[in-house]
Amino acid sequence: MRGRLASVGAEETLLAEGWNLVLTEPGACATPHDIPLSARFIAAEVPGTVAAALEKAGHFDRENPEPLDTRDAWYLCRLFDAQPGDVILRFEGLATLCHVFLNGQEILSSESMFTMYELPVTLSGGDELALCFRALAPRLAEPGPRARWRPQMVTPQGLKNVRTTLLGRMPGWCPEIHAVGPWRPITLVRRDVVSIDNVSVRAVLEADGTGRLSVSLHTNVDNPDLLLGCGDIQQSFEKVGENHYSAILRLKDVDLWWPHTHGAPHLYDFSIVVDGVEHHAGRTGFRRVDVDRGAHGDDFALLINGEHVFCRGAVWTTADIVRLPGGKADYEPFLRLAAQAGMNMIRIGGTMAYETPDFFQLCDELGLLVWQDFMFANFDYPKNDKALTAHAHAEVEEFLHAVQGCPSLAMLCGGSEIYQQAAMLGLPREYWAGPITEEVIPAIAGRMRPDVPYVANSPSGGAMPFSSNAGVTHYYGVGAYMRPLDDARRANVRFAAESLAFAHVPQPRTLQRHLDVPPVHSPLWKSRIPRDRGASWDFEDIRDFYLEELYGEDPARLRREDRERYLDLSRVVTGEVAEASFAEWRRNGSTCNGALVWTLQDLMPGAGWGVIDSTGEPKPVWYALRRAFRPVQVVVTDEGTNGLDIHVLNETEHALQLDLELVCLRHGKQHVVSGGRILTLAPRSRETFAATDLFGAFFDTTYAFRFGPPSHDVTVARLRLPNGGLVVADAFHFPLGRSKAFHDAEIQVSVTRQDDAWGLDISADRFAQSVHVNVDGYRPDDDWFHLAPGTAKRVRLLALSGSADGDAPSGEITSLGGSRVLSF
Repeated sequence: MRGRLASVGAEETLLAEGWNLVLTEPGACATPHDIPLSARFIAAEVPGTVAAALEKAGHFDRENPEPLDTRDAWYLCRLFDAQPGDVILRFEGLATLCHVFLNGQEILSSESMFTMYELPVTLSGGDELALCFRALAPRLAEPGPRARWRPQMVTPQGLKNVRTTLLGRMPGWCPEIHAVGPWRPITLVRRDVVSIDNVSVRAVLEADGTGRLSVSLHTNVDNPDLLLGCGDIQQSFEKVGENHYSAILRLKDVDLWWPHTHGAPHLYDFSIVVDGVEHHAGRTGFRRVDVDRGAHGDDFALLINGEHVFCRGAVWTTADIVRLPGGKADYEPFLRLAAQAGMNMIRIGGTMAYETPDFFQLCDELGLLVWQDFMFANFDYPKNDKALTAHAHAEVEEFLHAVQGCPSLAMLCGGSEIYQQAAMLGLPREYWAGPITEEVIPAIAGRMRPDVPYVANSPSGGAMPFSSNAGVTHYYGVGAYMRPLDDARRANVRFAAESLAFAHVPQPRTLQRHLDVPPVHSPLWKSRIPRDRGASWDFEDIRDFYLEELYGEDPARLRREDRERYLDLSRVVTGEVAEASFAEWRRNGSTCNGALVWTLQDLMPGAGWGVIDSTGEPKPVWYALRRAFRPVQVVVTDEGTNGLDIHVLNETEHALQLDLELVCLRHGKQHVVSGGRILTLAPRSRETFAATDLFGAFFDTTYAFRFGPPSHDVTVARLRLPNGGLVVADAFHFPLGRSKAFHDAEIQVSVTRQDDAWGLDISADRFAQSVHVNVDGYRPDDDWFHLAPGTAKRVRLLALSGSADGDAPSGEITSLGGSRVLSF
């Protein structure tokens, strides 16, 4: 039996403790009574996984994982504290082939990791609850329907017939740690005298700005006095069927929910009053999401509350590949860093796993849009498999019901790279699609979340699914395909649901603490570098390509002769590529409406795809993205013989008065030419200026005409608060390349204390490239940044966990082009 029981009017007991794990050979024990007393019993936590329990007991090494799908895993628990009587056993997620026994009798057989079950049972006291997770490997080896294509990245192919995550099943992409166990909570639920279930919530923003909150529910009370409350308004429920009630409440001129880059993510608490007793029922927000496909149908842009929003962010992996946790405390550090970086969208890809309502509630609060793939990826899924279709129905309905009131949910997608796999193997268009993503999922989504747009697959929409100039793409022209930086413009990207994958090198202290081995040459280092299965290259090779392109250095020689310089160049190059790409995509006149980087976080310490390492420390590229994602931004683009264009963006809801400054520097110090303008930027506007208009005369800022020797090596654009105020945003252009703008700058620093927080005011006598701030016990709010002379940059210091912020900070400051180390 599957159901949805609300917590209103019900007592819930989480069955988290008292569990023991036993591993047996496949099929050796038919029931829990067959487990021999001599078996090794290991304490386990629920929710949790077999890998997590074994790791805690010292029997599993995530760095050298053993297969977990070749044995049966039994979870055993005595319910000594549970009172006898009728209860509902709720299983929120069982990975993956699971048989549930109560007092030795089987009460459930589950074959999907993504399905929730609620079972009415009668407890007698001291009951024994047992879960057997059958070995998955034998099932995967069974022959299934013949597939028209076989993806290379996922093994084994039998996974297309089983509803489980692909995490741990993609060699080269992630550690081969298999998801087994009760990965989501197990709860005992007792109905109260008054209980409410089947609660459905829908928040709609009407055209006149009214917020309409609709709630329906089922209750076992005869003729209850029911009220729906939100804001200062209450609305009575009406009976619409036997024990079924609904209410519609309208709030005039609601405060809208916005992604945090464009406004405030305003939320409303709502409650259900039952016979005079108020029960908090949740929080929701009012917003409208539309997709603009353009006049010819080949565009893809999100409109939030009628405004075009440039979506930027990253693809979520998991908070911990071993534990697969789903609590707020696990999500919050990563999602807060995403918001602090100026991201406004997170994508949960089809190769991952569904996250819990806590994830979406945090995104609601932080103003982060969520692009949600359903967990169908890469495979040719069977068309006429009734069991698979039933699983799809169940998981889609249950996921959407769990997040029904969340305004952060902005896009629903049938799956990932299914079309692409077929198309790249040369199969015709009629082979790409399947009924699950084309018929089953959109029908359910249209019924349960009509406020959220749906796309059948990512990528899709062009002549080929992966064509970047139409619809949704996965863009790796700059990146894996080693195209020059100007391909970011030439590709005419419309919306990149993933892009810019690199082996991002972590901060020095992360490597010192968690991967203190010779970089590149150590097998352990290399094992952490992501790669495509069967390819003769990995993503470190991709990073090295751009290191040579941008800095003119031979990576192989650097690794031999100056390892620290190699690592520092590796740290900054991926950020420079990202900043340059997003400058192209955010400039005035760009076709791009959004791009998400692959990925948000690493799964293991090392140079992985994540812009945050697995310990929660932002990598150098995170700081570059934070600069690239500023809502108030200035970017410069090289237009060749047309000169340098300066694009100014204001995505906020406020009109802004700012000063725009532009200066060209010779030897990083001498002003060659400069200009500026006082700006009044309208809300959510952008403007473009030619450099020559700011200078008032011709000047070869891009060194395109080459009349004589170059006159400058760096151009600096700044947006300031009026009257010489703080710098809001800056951008840099290197007409001769970055390596020609290395200067041994003299850096000065003063330690400041303001609003009970420490900070640094940093200045330089000449242009300093990629300035690195290393402070004991603190994380700077900016790092690896370029610093122009003539103004001090204020860097706030954030105390790390376990560090006291009372003592004055100390540390070192270096720059990539200089030989000096400034200690303070």
